[in-house]
Amino acid sequence: MARDDNQLGSFLRSRREKIDAASAGVVDNTRRRVKGLRREELALLAGLSPSYYARIEQGRDRNPSREILEALAGVLRLDDTERAYLWSLAMPSLVPADSDALPAHTVRPGVLRLLERWADLPAFVVAPNRDVLAGTALSARVNPAWSPGHNLIEFTFLDPRARDVYPDWDEIALQAVAGLRATVATRRTELDGFVASMRERSETFRALWDSHDVYERSTGEKRLAVDGLGILRLSFETFALTGLEGHVLYLYFPQPGSPDDEALRGLA
Repeated sequence: MARDDNQLGSFLRSRREKIDAASAGVVDNTRRRVKGLRREELALLAGLSPSYYARIEQGRDRNPSREILEALAGVLRLDDTERAYLWSLAMPSLVPADSDALPAHTVRPGVLRLLERWADLPAFVVAPNRDVLAGTALSARVNPAWSPGHNLIEFTFLDPRARDVYPDWDEIALQAVAGLRATVATRRTELDGFVASMRERSETFRALWDSHDVYERSTGEKRLAVDGLGILRLSFETFALTGLEGHVLYLYFPQPGSPDDEALRGLA
């Protein structure tokens, strides 16, 4: 499938289709047959001429000003992650460039020593493309994807074990793609090839990617099916490691005193 060369327009269109017209203040007594806001309605709410906004969405004007972007973001109710992604599409020159010379798959020795101290918890480090670079032994026992040599995105969409490991697979898949799109906002050169490859290899990934959802979950809870233990409920926190490599540390843990805590201790 050909790559979308008008990603700014596609993103804006996907966001306006999610806005409820009535809640945005649009009075319309006709029977609406479109999702969300019409193109001209978004333009007027943002203080733009409909013809000028049409040029932006159609890819005929790819350099809207900072003020126009802010106006559109306000009407579309974009959160911080979505705003950063919008900026990366419209003004990539203002986004820090990624470097091809970075040792992207080398985990710092201090981080490796930290993982050794966390032998009783699933913890692992991933690269921007979601390659797992290092992890505790317990990580691989809880989830085969959480071990070096695996890629979280590829596992989710291409490995048949994923639907067994993730009881909430649909939600996991949506979050994985939305989070990857957020990372692409600041590391486009590094990740464009990976995204193109996944679009070719997975129809489901392609459909989710083309929905243009973008957000990050830095904390939450995940259910995992573990052989011999059943369903484990683990909370998680993510930590961006300082440095140009863009590494992120994932740490999973059970609620103290819960059956999940007891089961995880037994597995460790």
